[in-house]
Amino acid sequence: MNVYAISDLHLSINNPKPMNIFGAVWDNYLDDIEKSLDGVGDDDLVLLAGDLSWAMTLDAAAPDLAYIGGYRGKKVITRGNHDFWWKGISGVRAALPAGVYAIQNDCIRFGGETDGVVVCGSRGWSADDKSEEGKKLFARELLRIELSLKEGEKQKRDGDKLVFMIHYPPFNARFEDNEVTALFDKYGVNAVVYGHLHGKNCYTRPLVVRRGIKYYLTSCDQVGNKAVKIEI
Repeated sequence: MNVYAISDLHLSINNPKPMNIFGAVWDNYLDDIEKSLDGVGDDDLVLLAGDLSWAMTLDAAAPDLAYIGGYRGKKVITRGNHDFWWKGISGVRAALPAGVYAIQNDCIRFGGETDGVVVCGSRGWSADDKSEEGKKLFARELLRIELSLKEGEKQKRDGDKLVFMIHYPPFNARFEDNEVTALFDKYGVNAVVYGHLHGKNCYTRPLVVRRGIKYYLTSCDQVGNKAVKIEI
């Protein structure tokens, strides 16, 4: 089983919102993403860590979710800050096409009796937001991240790998450790995928390795609109 990741598609299939107003990197970006997924097998995982659709309601997001469902492999999604259509996990799961799985502060295990992959996920929040409201949101997200990790700990079997999907970067702009990275250390996460960061002036690193954990940036415009293979 191979694991790939790409995030921040910002789809708007039924109500077009051209993304190339943000720069030439967005020209035909969906075509490039599709090409990068040509080699994905039916049992492979494709992780999409948030900001999937510009839609405001679940009904309006249906065409965008159907588009994601057309990718090969097993697609796993989690919520981003722009996914306003994502009102509750039960409704989201009921609306998903076959082969698409949603994670919200919990996890799903994929694979056979051994050597599987446990995927956890949560939205997260900016570690750089030091406003009073930002501190409250960060603290709340910490609780949700740990809920997901605790569930992953229950489901994990011998030989399994643990991958965490989080929309917001798990560290600040200086890539410093914080309570989020401490949780990933505590629960033995193997790899983290995150997105949210955009723009040519955005300071990013495609891969950060810290204490054996691989942190992958997957915002599509930051990775050349090509799915990133996650090495676990």
